[in-house]
Amino acid sequence: MQRDRMDTKNKPKESGQGGLTLWHGMTLRQMVRLAAYGPILHWKRTHRIVTLPGFGLYNSLMALAERIVYGRKIAETRLAKPPLFVIGHWRSGTTLLHNLLAQDPQFNFPNLYECVFPNHFLLTEKVITRLTRWMIPNTRPMDNVPAGWDCPQEEDIAMAILTCLSPYMLCARPDRNDLVRPLWDLSLLSEQETAEWKAAYVRFLTKVSLGDRRQLVVKTPANTLRIPLLRSIFPDAKFVYIYRNPLDVFKSTVHMRKAMFRENSLGCPRLTDIEDAAYWLQEFTHRTYERDKKSLPAGSLHEVRFEDLEQDPLGEMQKVYETLNLEGWDDLEAILSPQVPSLRRYKKNKFQPDQKQANECYSRLRMLFEHHGYDHPLHGLERAA
Repeated sequence: MQRDRMDTKNKPKESGQGGLTLWHGMTLRQMVRLAAYGPILHWKRTHRIVTLPGFGLYNSLMALAERIVYGRKIAETRLAKPPLFVIGHWRSGTTLLHNLLAQDPQFNFPNLYECVFPNHFLLTEKVITRLTRWMIPNTRPMDNVPAGWDCPQEEDIAMAILTCLSPYMLCARPDRNDLVRPLWDLSLLSEQETAEWKAAYVRFLTKVSLGDRRQLVVKTPANTLRIPLLRSIFPDAKFVYIYRNPLDVFKSTVHMRKAMFRENSLGCPRLTDIEDAAYWLQEFTHRTYERDKKSLPAGSLHEVRFEDLEQDPLGEMQKVYETLNLEGWDDLEAILSPQVPSLRRYKKNKFQPDQKQANECYSRLRMLFEHHGYDHPLHGLERAA
């Protein structure tokens, strides 16, 4: 199988995410559910494994305390408006788009602490974030995007912790894409599992909104596959979809998976089909999105090309606001304008062009290249057979 070859001069960033894994946010009951996946264990991950019971007990006690203190208020609270959903395949620019929207004063968003400790953040966030701020790396493990407890984060991390019904469960069994594939498509879940997911999702977003009633803007790539499910909860929801050159997405996705598995695995699995799985997911996500977007009413969806957003962030963001009839563009424009030079200087991970891989990617994902108007990756160059 063709392996990604990374430019040694511009090697993709690799750093740890600190001592925490995805699983350290779980209660004891949730850890029992995790165990049902049969996560791979290895002695080299002992430092992660031995701390799980202690965190599980802590999270269980804090979750109980939070229910006692805030339970009634959570039950009585409703979201003022449906969330604005940022969707798109992993590594297609959803984080950039989300971070730009999150700077609009009219929006609230789930942050890293809330997503990593979804069971009790209402009770513990103010104190724990102050005590542990020094422990959080300055950037994410897979790229150079700033990280911190208060930075915008994917709510699907919280859903993995709360329900184990998330594609991020792949971090428990990186060797078993077949085991986790049904979680890409929540329509394959049982009625009981679907009801559990919906209840947990609404409860989590409600908790995030409890102290800040502004409209939520949320970003989870997996939501690209959940449009019908999300609209069953929020019929008037609006979506911003971002897409990017399929080869860039593929190579960055492979790198992201390796980083996530490295930082969250409890074992040392052999990743034998990581590239095939990435190809499958790109095509599956594209087909599912193109099918489901047809059900969206006019004015509830806007599509953004990542490369255009990079070159003209203000112009592209203004289009988002105009298409979705969002208020507040003047306020956001004033905030973003001074940032434009730094946005253009942002250093993305760089991968050395690989002719064989480029040809294979175009062959397997040609539909995506043509649909979004991207040339063959080696357009204008000699193509390897």
